[in-house]
Amino acid sequence: MTIQLQRIEGTPMAQRLTIRSHEWVVDGTAAEGGDDNGPNPHDLYDAALGGCKALTLLWYARRKGWDVQDVRTVVERDASQERSGTYRLATRLQVQGDLSDAQIAELQAAIGKCPVHKLMTQVTTEITTVVERA
Repeated sequence: MTIQLQRIEGTPMAQRLTIRSHEWVVDGTAAEGGDDNGPNPHDLYDAALGGCKALTLLWYARRKGWDVQDVRTVVERDASQERSGTYRLATRLQVQGDLSDAQIAELQAAIGKCPVHKLMTQVTTEITTVVERA
């Protein structure tokens, strides 16, 4: 899979992000020198975790045949110690549906195993980067 970004002409930093047939704008905040026309890379990273947990919860509940009518996810970031090696994300999922306490506990365990959570906490990611002339 290939993800592409290309600078949007006339902006200080904004990039057009293309994944398959989907497009978004990625930009820096005003404090970072951008125009804040879209989420910045940290926002996307944090949102990936929240999205993964919500989709995992819905997938798991559907697989079990449980009544989940809605799920709302909040991700809160504490980057105050990022430069010293600790980046904290807190997620909260509010589930609407006819679920027992045991089912809620099982959903809690399932979302702790979502693929992005595992990538962020258990997997070594190797990155190669090349800068070349266009």
